[in-house]
Amino acid sequence: MRVDLLSREYPPNVYGGAGVHVAELSRVLARRLDVRVHAFGPGDPLRVAAQAGPGEPVVTRYGVPAELADGDAALATFGVDLQMAGNLAGTDLVHSHTWYANLAGHLGSLLTGRPHVLSAHSLEPLRPWKAEQLGGGYALSSWAERTAYESAAGVIAVSAGMRADILRVYPAVDPDRVHVVHNGIDLDGWQRPGTPAELATARATVERLGIDPDRPTVVFVGRITRQKGLPYLLRAAERLAPEVQLVLCAGAPDTPEIAAEVSSAVARLATERTGVVWIEQMLPRDELVAVLAASTVFVCPSVYEPLGIVNLEAMAVGLPVVGSATGGIPEVVDDGVTGLLVPIEQADDGTGTPLDPERFVTDLADALTAVVLDPERAAAMGLAARRRVEEHFSWDAIADRTVAVYEQVLEEAR
Repeated sequence: MRVDLLSREYPPNVYGGAGVHVAELSRVLARRLDVRVHAFGPGDPLRVAAQAGPGEPVVTRYGVPAELADGDAALATFGVDLQMAGNLAGTDLVHSHTWYANLAGHLGSLLTGRPHVLSAHSLEPLRPWKAEQLGGGYALSSWAERTAYESAAGVIAVSAGMRADILRVYPAVDPDRVHVVHNGIDLDGWQRPGTPAELATARATVERLGIDPDRPTVVFVGRITRQKGLPYLLRAAERLAPEVQLVLCAGAPDTPEIAAEVSSAVARLATERTGVVWIEQMLPRDELVAVLAASTVFVCPSVYEPLGIVNLEAMAVGLPVVGSATGGIPEVVDDGVTGLLVPIEQADDGTGTPLDPERFVTDLADALTAVVLDPERAAAMGLAARRRVEEHFSWDAIADRTVAVYEQVLEEAR
């Protein structure tokens, strides 16, 4: 079986969970299937295909056509999609990821007559703040996503919560075509340093980044975007005990407005307490593992989170997670066992805004305090977290479930 995976992100150009998903899934699938990856790439719009080794996918990268490079970002995306769609001859199944590649998957399916499966990592109607970022392009991205979802032969939701969102937002989609396959985690790549040499290297890394490895620490990892709930975390941090350190691995802001809001809040917090560490650059994996391993608890204050690969990464390193009880987070965090879930009542207007922001902030601060100041409880939860990802979220298991969806879709298409 030949499967063509379509994605905006692919290493080394990865900035979010969808890119991690495609990179890991393609690696595991390529051991079983003929896998071709089509990804956005910088520079010349000519297609450049990378030679693959045994058991590796062939990767083709596409640049933005020169005529679209200086115009609307959504139109530039469509320009890349058209190139991808025209380069899928010989495929058995097309599998696209995020709205950036959904149009390519839809058009490629029409051109080749082969079924299109898409993975739902997020939904444009549930991220209305993107209108700040894309302007009129948000209408284009929403149109492309809706068209692809309503026409796809199969939809893979990364959580049951995401599946419910899909059926609510796109009621024309047949529920029988929507399958739940969780995100996975590279268990070997995400694990706590163990040898004396690894521990020494990790300690030197976090100290170089300005982190005190001997303080109780709350760590956040994520992009600066409305959905990640960072402003609520910064308010909750004001209520944490003085000895608690807050590490923010946060960058790639969606808009200048959210960047300014977060920057102002971090600066204000830093005048009120010590131990506020903001790391804006994207860290390589080994350094991020060192930061996680030096922390006490991971926090995910999202108001919208289909699943949250960052939670799996933290759990694999042996950290408990305090997260909002929204989206797919409750399917990852076993409340009271691998971390704590923070209740959140949300507006149903697509923004996910807490109906009672003050209560959410208070509950978040209380949950963080309950874990970060109880090192024995945090350690026990961290061990349980590692066990949970080993048992439920390995990429081999995710690949098995994905191939099963492919086979069902192909059988239905015959």
